[in-house]
Amino acid sequence: MEITDFDHHTPIEGTTLFDGEMAMKGYALNKMCYSFNAAAAREAYLADPEAYMDRFGLNEAQKQACRDKNVLAMIAAGGNIYYLAKFAGIYRLDMQDIGAQQTGMTKAAFQEKLRRAGD
Repeated sequence: MEITDFDHHTPIEGTTLFDGEMAMKGYALNKMCYSFNAAAAREAYLADPEAYMDRFGLNEAQKQACRDKNVLAMIAAGGNIYYLAKFAGIYRLDMQDIGAQQTGMTKAAFQEKLRRAGD
């Protein structure tokens, strides 16, 4: 089946669309996360997160999402998941941590859900 009439602006419930507007909104956050490709940047962030966030000009919503290590809030603040993966790595958050956030579950409950789904 070929889909020929795809409307990329149709919202998907529970999903934040990353489009040009969100890219502009999240520019500072994504730029900061991209910097984490360098070990020195990761160390600088961990040494003084507030100063590092200020250096990149994050707004308060972006800063709070980083403080809370809340990937969903970072996405809502314009974060691109590919850049946010760099941030998550600093705190050793894995995909199960992020999946737990997305479902509102604890990591242990999310892991159990995955185990049950595999049976």
